[in-house]
Amino acid sequence: MTLENGENTGANRGQEPVKNRRPLATRSAGWAKALARGLAAAGLTPNAISVLGIFFAAAGAWAFIQAPYGSQWLWLGGALGIQLRLLANMLDGLVAVEEGKSSATGALYNEFPDRIEDALLLIAAGYAANEPELGYLATVFAFGTAYIRALGGSLGLEQDFVGPMAKQHRMFLLTLGAIAAFGASYLAANERLLVSLPRDVIEWTLLLIVLGAAFTCTIRLHRIAKLLRAKEAAE
Repeated sequence: MTLENGENTGANRGQEPVKNRRPLATRSAGWAKALARGLAAAGLTPNAISVLGIFFAAAGAWAFIQAPYGSQWLWLGGALGIQLRLLANMLDGLVAVEEGKSSATGALYNEFPDRIEDALLLIAAGYAANEPELGYLATVFAFGTAYIRALGGSLGLEQDFVGPMAKQHRMFLLTLGAIAAFGASYLAANERLLVSLPRDVIEWTLLLIVLGAAFTCTIRLHRIAKLLRAKEAAE
């Protein structure tokens, strides 16, 4: 269900090379290119689209926080916020690269909003699960995966988008968790013993994200170290 490939979709928006863009089938879809052309024609810059993604994430975060106390449809609102955030993440890169709208600050706007969006959604999911510490922990490891990726790039290596819990995987899992919580809310409405089920679903989702992101950090560090040793041996 995710619409965006992971971190750094808008690579080459500033000075980053195209090789650091992960191949994404959705990026070449006709509807995506048409939408990017429309946004560019409307005067929207890649940076503005990146900032728009923050508002989508904030709306999704609000839905997560309110869902345990309001309509069960708010769980789907959280899922929608995630997907719209990812759509913005994809389109900013398309408008920058395909429509020739890149700028000197493009790489900055591409990365920093991503971290805000991750934090908004994961922390809000933690509060929705009544386990805020888990949301903060998921955010720490999500930041870790992005930091290690960028660290590899700063060391002269190609940025490594490997999973199993890169951004697209985290957001896909959180989307599924929100949809499952929506379904669980119907059971909770009819069975008092299941009243905490939607929150339990989000809690388990966040736990999987934490464990997967921690594993991803380990894998990326190992791969960077291996490449650096091979580079040293070749010199």
